[in-house]
Amino acid sequence: MLTFKFGGTSVGDGERIAHVARLVAGEREARGAPAVVVSAMAGVTDRLVEAATTAAGGDGERYRAIAQELWAQHEAAAGACLGDAERRARILAEIRGQLDSFEALCRSIHVLGECTPRAMDLISGLGERMSVRLVAGALEAMGVPARALDAGELIVTNGQHGAAEPIWAPTRERVRARVLPILAGGAVPVITGFVGATASGEATTLGRGGSDYSAAIVGSCLDSDEIWIWTDVDGILTADPRLVPGARTLPELGYVEAAELSYFGAKVLHPKTILPAVERCIPVRIKNTFRPEHPGTLIVPDPRPSRHVVKAVTAIRQLSLITVEGRGMMGVPGVAAKVFGAVAREGVNVLMISQSSSEQNICFAVPREASERAVMALRQDLGRELDVRDIERVEAAAPMAIVAVVGAGMRGTPGIAARTFGALARAGINIIAIAQGSSEYNISFCIDEGQVAQAVRLIHDEFDLGSDRNGFGAGA
Repeated sequence: MLTFKFGGTSVGDGERIAHVARLVAGEREARGAPAVVVSAMAGVTDRLVEAATTAAGGDGERYRAIAQELWAQHEAAAGACLGDAERRARILAEIRGQLDSFEALCRSIHVLGECTPRAMDLISGLGERMSVRLVAGALEAMGVPARALDAGELIVTNGQHGAAEPIWAPTRERVRARVLPILAGGAVPVITGFVGATASGEATTLGRGGSDYSAAIVGSCLDSDEIWIWTDVDGILTADPRLVPGARTLPELGYVEAAELSYFGAKVLHPKTILPAVERCIPVRIKNTFRPEHPGTLIVPDPRPSRHVVKAVTAIRQLSLITVEGRGMMGVPGVAAKVFGAVAREGVNVLMISQSSSEQNICFAVPREASERAVMALRQDLGRELDVRDIERVEAAAPMAIVAVVGAGMRGTPGIAARTFGALARAGINIIAIAQGSSEYNISFCIDEGQVAQAVRLIHDEFDLGSDRNGFGAGA
């Protein structure tokens, strides 16, 4: 049994939803009914969030206009994929009810002048609750029995609104109890991505892009043979094709490699997707909805040997590099704890850390929009150390970027760092900070953002990543 996930571009309009229904129907015929997880239609979640935000800011008209836009978008999609008038009227009535509830909630937010995290989760998950009805209806229009399911009734989470985590035991129990009988009957369960609910039924979301995570959760709970993430590209590439025109699709990756790439900017996969698959050793396949004949990228526990010790190079932009420096830091316990404790209280995500061996300097990369908050928190918490000059400066430099070189074959292979930095040195690219974990699967370094494109191309060429000649070893 397979679990599929279709992203927002895959269900972007009625014709694409009909195409998705044909794909699912074909796979059902070939392998049996898959479980299907879907995102909101492209652009819908952004407009829902805009409606809630503007209502909280005092605008009593924008949310009404957005409700009308969303109705027109879903009505047009229904006309293109739902077939007969009776089915179309039934599903559009359900969507109209969802939008009426949305408007009522936005009205309340406008009156209160505040959108709580709980209300935002309820609103931002509405797109998935509408799209599942269209996808299930499109399958029915093709003669395939289907059931639209709300993941709020399946995925039990903690109460961390906006970035909830599943509670596994009740989630597994609910998913299996609700979904397995539908699959056993030959029908296709169509499940909302992105959303969940607490044990008491309070709506939550898994974070933006969380539909991949939803699919991995569902696939893990069902002990699926594979989890297929259907998107709008052929798989995970050796580099961003906008930076490297010669980038190619990687046929196979290990779990660790895929996790590193997703964390360091490869947008094809949500960073948390791999975790539930790892627990059950379930392969994850990245497929192109619009080129289903392409095999995509298969992510497995132990990939086949490849001549490419480096598999891919990726980058995260729009960062700041924060430096905490001072001679008085040397040998003093607890300085790092104070630094990262201050940043954590501000909810700032730290993407890379580097510390000098003399302990006189700690630097770390954070999203650029969060750097001012982080610096202010550090100067407040380290006020005494700054006053007595134990710490001499707390500064942020921007715009910066992290470039990450990833590959399981790097482990224990001498010379990878030398080749990487040598290629950059020959082009006069200055490396500001470096980090490498003991796993040796990843070398990350911070450079000026303006040099990212050149750096990525140089490293891609240095390791011949554009060539698939002898991509796998003889055992392939």
